[in-house]
Amino acid sequence: MGVEIVINPAPEETRVALIENQILTELYIDRKRDRGIVGNVYKGRVVKVLPGMQASFVDIGVERAAFLYVADITTATDEDQPPSESEPPEVADEGEGADEGAQDREEPEDETAKAAPRRGRAHRSIEELLKEGQEIVVQVTKDPIGTKGCRVTTYLSLPGRYLVYMPTVNHIGISRRIGDEAERARLREMMMRLRQPGAGYIIRTVSEGTSEDEFRMDVEFLERLWQTIRDEGQRRSAPALLHADLDLSLRTVRDLLTHKVDRLTVGSRSEYDRIRQFVGTYLPNLVQKIHLYAQDEPIFDRYGIEIEISKALGRRVWLKSGGYLVIEPTEALTVVDVNTGRYVGKRDLEETIFKTNLEAAKEIAYQLRLRNIGGIIIIDFIDMEKEKNRERVFAALSEALTYDRARSNILRISELGLVEMSRERVREDLMRVLCDGCAYCEKRGYVKSATTICYEIFREIRRAGASREESKVVVTVHPSVANLLFDEERSGVELLEREYNKRLVIKADPHLHQEQYDIMMV
Repeated sequence: MGVEIVINPAPEETRVALIENQILTELYIDRKRDRGIVGNVYKGRVVKVLPGMQASFVDIGVERAAFLYVADITTATDEDQPPSESEPPEVADEGEGADEGAQDREEPEDETAKAAPRRGRAHRSIEELLKEGQEIVVQVTKDPIGTKGCRVTTYLSLPGRYLVYMPTVNHIGISRRIGDEAERARLREMMMRLRQPGAGYIIRTVSEGTSEDEFRMDVEFLERLWQTIRDEGQRRSAPALLHADLDLSLRTVRDLLTHKVDRLTVGSRSEYDRIRQFVGTYLPNLVQKIHLYAQDEPIFDRYGIEIEISKALGRRVWLKSGGYLVIEPTEALTVVDVNTGRYVGKRDLEETIFKTNLEAAKEIAYQLRLRNIGGIIIIDFIDMEKEKNRERVFAALSEALTYDRARSNILRISELGLVEMSRERVREDLMRVLCDGCAYCEKRGYVKSATTICYEIFREIRRAGASREESKVVVTVHPSVANLLFDEERSGVELLEREYNKRLVIKADPHLHQEQYDIMMV
């Protein structure tokens, strides 16, 4: 089976898995308690203008104020321009998310509103465009990540099945993934006939082969939706939610269910009925692809997805050859280290290294996609002496990244064997979604060793011991430290007792952090 979508709905969360050739390639999670807001349209109020950053903070009614950059603010010039016949860089490839003011999604997506050309803004400052207290309509393009608030734009984009409607920009674009020039021309001509004057559209990849009637239905639906949003905006005062995007299940159907998908399997009767109704209304020719999973075994267990999720949280990834990757996320970037591991090769060292790197390149691209790792990424390949081998590994990595929906920029392998790249960060990575920072180590990723704590205790006793006349010192520590003081460091304890003529009493407390201890002179 080629491509399959598996939806696992539950009252607390919905999970969607994209499986290609029986391999889990993408995972999306929508939790009811912290559901993403990407795609939502709000009426907000400008609370602060920052001339030094050419940006502003906008209150949209969520926990943290949204961030609005000057380049993401529409002007009258944008709307007055004649429709663009060229395809700007911002028009998305299939599944690209938001970047530079375009819309990115929390779900699988196609060309959702890679915003239109930014004409007429180069010489406008944030102070000219916005004032504190001003009410504006914005759309969320990035969910809050870490301590940062969400990012918003006034370039609104409303995705339909075949089109993305951009009511604030006079522009027509076509997905670059539609490669046939005759088909591109046909779609553009059809769109020019159907569009209202001044309206902007992106023609999505799934539009290839679409009839004019299907286009017309999408256009009418999106225009009605925009009119509803405008009416809500006039009726309500800021901050207010004007439009919420579809939930994860229906977004998946809208954006991923195509003729290339062999099967969409749903794990609950109620969700199955809801999806079939949606597909029957908007995509009736795809209804036969929807299937209900009716077995007792949990659906993600049946497909082996739970095991793959557990593996995706590990820092070490084994390669089939016996080599392995170490994936280390940090605050500023993610580092991927390639190692030969158990692989010893057959002929010579250079060939062994080359084959390990070649296999690693494909696995790295897969792991970045599965884990949804974004931002700056440094890949430390094993050093290769031959330039030809370096080029082949780089080509393998570049090719593997072409299957990724998120955009990436990649530099060639350096003399040190390093690859610097960036990958579009459209939502929280899998680790952040499923895990919390370790409270035990205070998110450092490590704790001081028991030996280090022992020696800290010795120094602390020496600081206080000489100036006090108490005859006994009671030291309360974590059991691992206590065991060390009773065993390997017993000689140090006895030396302190003789030096200060005091008796040291060691007490173990399992409730203490390994780095915590208490010293009492009695």
